Amino acid sequence: MNIGKPRKIGKTIDEIEEGDSLSLTESIEDNQLLLYLGLTNDANPLYIQHDYAQKTSYERPIVPSIMLMGIITSAVSKHLPGAGSHVVNFSVNFIEPVYHYETLTFDFEVIKVDKMKDVVTISVEAINAEKDRVLDAVVMVQPPLLTQESEDIHE
Repeated sequence: MNIGKPRKIGKTIDEIEEGDSLSLTESIEDNQLLLYLGLTNDANPLYIQHDYAQKTSYERPIVPSIMLMGIITSAVSKHLPGAGSHVVNFSVNFIEPVYHYETLTFDFEVIKVDKMKDVVTISVEAINAEKDRVLDAVVMVQPPLLTQESEDIHE
C-alpha cells in the first residue's frame, strides 16, 4: 500500500441507482476468528470453546455478530459504493447463528438514493449453504464525496 498515492474511489451518488446490486460469498475461517478475537480481546467462550458451546443451545462455537457486520462494511468499502464510502447508519437482525467454517452468500441491493442528503440505503441479506437466511441488514452509506482535487483520481 502506498500512502498518499492517488487511488480510484468508488461510485459517487450520481453514479448509483436504485436496484444496483452485489452478491458475494465469504467463508468464515479460523484465522479470521482468531484475528478478531485478538484485536478486540474478546474472550467469550461461546466463540471459541467447544466444551462450553456444547452445553448451550448452539451446541458448537458461533461466529461473533460484529464479524458479520464487518464483512458487510468491508463490501461497502470495496465494492458498493466502494472506496471513500462512509457508513452512517447500520441496522441488523441476526436471524440464525453462524457457525465456524460456514460459507455465506451476502446479497446487497441499493433500495434508495437520497441526493439531498448524499446517502444511499442498501439492503443486505445473508444466507448459508443450506439456503437459510442468517441475517438481514439495512445500511445507510455516504458515497465518496468529490472535491476538486479528488476529481483527478476518479474515473
